[in-house]
Amino acid sequence: MKYRNLGNSDIKISTVGLGCMGMTHAYGAPSDETEMIKLIHSAFDMGITFFDTAECYIGTDEEGQTVYNEELVGKALKPYRDKVIIATKFGVQHNVDSSLSMDSRPDTIRKSINGSLKRLGTDYIDLYYQHRIDPNIPPEEVAGVIQDLIREGKIRAWGISEAGEQYIRCANSVCRVSAIQNRYSMMYREYENLIPVLNELNITLVAHSPLANGFLSGKYNKNSVFDKQSDYRSAMPQFRADSVDKNRELLDMLSNIAETRYSTPAQISLAWLMSKGIVPIPGTRNLTRLEENTGAANITLTQDEVSKIDNALNTMEMSEVFGGHKAK
Repeated sequence: MKYRNLGNSDIKISTVGLGCMGMTHAYGAPSDETEMIKLIHSAFDMGITFFDTAECYIGTDEEGQTVYNEELVGKALKPYRDKVIIATKFGVQHNVDSSLSMDSRPDTIRKSINGSLKRLGTDYIDLYYQHRIDPNIPPEEVAGVIQDLIREGKIRAWGISEAGEQYIRCANSVCRVSAIQNRYSMMYREYENLIPVLNELNITLVAHSPLANGFLSGKYNKNSVFDKQSDYRSAMPQFRADSVDKNRELLDMLSNIAETRYSTPAQISLAWLMSKGIVPIPGTRNLTRLEENTGAANITLTQDEVSKIDNALNTMEMSEVFGGHKAK
């Protein structure tokens, strides 16, 4: 595993992180807690030190009990607390109809961080994200509250998810932003023009959904089926039967490169992101997939390889892909 600084902070993170959301939320019913704790411990043993969760990652188990992702992550990382970086988020609520409600009022932020600290079983959070932009609250006001929380020792650094240049600059002028977590993959490059801005401000781009929700792993086909009640992939356009054909050129390219590099399509996808200074945080519930994703840190693509991939992505046909909120 390799390590790097998180933006302008003094925090060091692994160049591949672990997104823990899917263990309890959005990818089917929550997995067994004991098994997921073992998986998180395995990730640490493999060198991963950067773990991502959020207050709104909530599931319901077979007995109808609420399962909080933060509680799982906090319990799993308790033995390693001073050796890991925990990122969590505030400002989003998932509604029954799968829509999102944004709330970044100062009182809400303070209530949220106290709840997260309790669920995580810690007295500080390494990286605290505004999960989505609240159009009713100015970025400077959010940043002011965050600055207070840093002074109080409750957080070490902060970031914003799904943010564009204007919002980032306004927030950064009040309290230095260390990370931006945006959707980014070979199938979703809407934020490509943001990279020079982040380089200028020394802010790390953290990529959520770096494998297009798993599609770029090449493990799915026309017959793949997802639970319509609990698995968000059932409604994602890249997983429709006709999308496999539309994305054949992309999947074949990844497979061909992977073969020459004695690796896998997922590893090439992640290595491509890292070649651009992006930190991917793929999620999984599977030990084999975890080993595969972690192994991407050992693959360094040449500039020529990256250029060829970029040029191919600019011209090839692709299906629709599930996307986040566009930059503002």
